[in-house]
Amino acid sequence: MEPTLSRQPLDASAVAAALTGLPGWTVRDGKLHKAYVFGDFVAAFGFMTRAALHAERMDHHPEWCNVYRTVRVDLVTHSAGGITALDVALAKAFDTVAG
Repeated sequence: MEPTLSRQPLDASAVAAALTGLPGWTVRDGKLHKAYVFGDFVAAFGFMTRAALHAERMDHHPEWCNVYRTVRVDLVTHSAGGITALDVALAKAFDTVAG
């Protein structure tokens, strides 16, 4: 069971601080954004499958798309109207899954 994380929007300075611990992540259109590039389609799809288990366990689901070996991810808590600690935690989980 995942710990309960705040669903309150982070202010700009908190988002900037969070990004220091999220290599490759940026803010794009008010969302945490990252593109993962894998060796091939199977590796990219495998990442999505493993990452989906984390997202489901956290009850927080990404906006993402896969084109061949690239998976683009956007994270935002729509109900909060911005980036929250939940988005940061899911980004960290995705980075762990990606290796």
